[in-house]
Amino acid sequence: QVQLVESGGGLVQAGGSLRLSCAASGRTFSYYTMGWFRQAPGKEREFVAAISRSGGNTNYADSAKDRFTISRDNAKNTVDLQMNSLKPEDTAVYYCAANPTDYTFTNDKRYAYWGQGTQVTVSS
Repeated sequence: QVQLVESGGGLVQAGGSLRLSCAASGRTFSYYTMGWFRQAPGKEREFVAAISRSGGNTNYADSAKDRFTISRDNAKNTVDLQMNSLKPEDTAVYYCAANPTDYTFTNDKRYAYWGQGTQVTVSS
């Protein structure tokens, strides 16, 4: 299995940027497709972005396209989410997740391992 720890959350004004990072330990990081999900208060967890094992394929929610960029460094066992042009509706707890396939699933049930989450708050 793999252990995941997110960092980089915080408070930012609308239009600003944040870079989230997820550090993995345990089983070989490059074995997993990595995803970012988020959950706002009172709402279900939703898909944000995913990146395949090699980084060659990415997948984004419509809300994240053109604003967010997912990347990974298999040598450092990290996956990042660069978030630009942030909006108040991006406020949520952001979770890093891993699935042991090479598919960039959007369904959170396909992800077996999860971090504890990091809070992102965007003020208007």
